[in-house]
Amino acid sequence: MRKKPYPRNRDIRRAIRAALRDEVIGPHDLYDKVREILITEGFYVNLLSVKRVWILYEKMVRKGFIPDYFDVVKG
Repeated sequence: MRKKPYPRNRDIRRAIRAALRDEVIGPHDLYDKVREILITEGFYVNLLSVKRVWILYEKMVRKGFIPDYFDVVKG
């Protein structure tokens, strides 16, 4: 049996965009939705942290890739 790959930052960014596009979710549900998407894509997500997801979300908002859906990024 082959090991599942760890998600790279680009995989997590893609999952964040998919989570925000699919349905209306609250900020407290973002991590669970991203995990769910990555699991269905076949990634090993046990080492994925809430902090990593939110850091990538913040970077995407600051660089203009996505709007701040949750109004949590200041500055």
